[in-house]
Amino acid sequence: MRNGERRHRAGGFTYVGLVILVAIIGLVAATTVRVGVTLQRAQAERDLLHIGEQFSDALKSYAAATPAGQPRLPPTLKELLKDPRFPGTRRHLRKVFVDPMTGKAEWGILYLADNRGILGIHSLSAAPAIKIANFPARFQGFSGKQKISEWVFTFDGQEPLPPGQVKPGQPGQPTPGQPGQPASGQPGQPAFGQPGQPTPRPGSVAPAGPGVPTPPKAPEPDTAPEPVAEPPAEPAVPPELPAEPAEPEPEPVEPAEPSEPAEPGEPAGPAGSSA
Repeated sequence: MRNGERRHRAGGFTYVGLVILVAIIGLVAATTVRVGVTLQRAQAERDLLHIGEQFSDALKSYAAATPAGQPRLPPTLKELLKDPRFPGTRRHLRKVFVDPMTGKAEWGILYLADNRGILGIHSLSAAPAIKIANFPARFQGFSGKQKISEWVFTFDGQEPLPPGQVKPGQPGQPTPGQPGQPASGQPGQPAFGQPGQPTPRPGSVAPAGPGVPTPPKAPEPDTAPEPVAEPPAEPAVPPELPAEPAEPEPEPVEPAEPSEPAEPGEPAGPAGSSA
């Protein structure tokens, strides 16, 4: 009886240990699968960025090779494989790649207003994005995006504007100054440099066209009054001293008349008397 009880107890411990071991193996396997799926998703996102970069370069190449007077955006992806604007075979994209997130060669396309041209492409996957930061410089607009479908690959890598709005200089929008396109400026106001219009001098204000209100002039800042220079003070004149009294001039003395010599035998009389 004792040996049977020992065997029964030993069998119970073995069963419990086997259950614990199986549970540990299951947890490790589940964690491994989860990590494997995460790594696979991260690799798929890296592949998507690489493929999107090639689509972006193809759109940029198509826009740069556009002849004058033709649209700069392709209507479909087929125009990227073979550009019909040239007589020979000219390719901007090697092939339409398979979306690594869905496994299909299908892409979401963002068109310009009225489907006149492709602005960018994006994945059709609605899965949440694992990578939400540390993107390449040309895809900095993807930072903070929560879904893969929000990664839109445009010709310049920038986030597209809402439908109907185009950034200045973007393909599909007329550039001011090109032949057949109106020059930039306000409605009703002639552009500078056009034939028949005077060229304003540097620093001068161009006259407003008819119907365009003239903006009010900015008030000039108040300038401080210039200090008035005081005239130089005249040198002080010392008081004049009283003049000394002039000495009287001496009266001229008349010379005495010479007396006549006395005759011999006559006594000399006083001077001035007659004989």
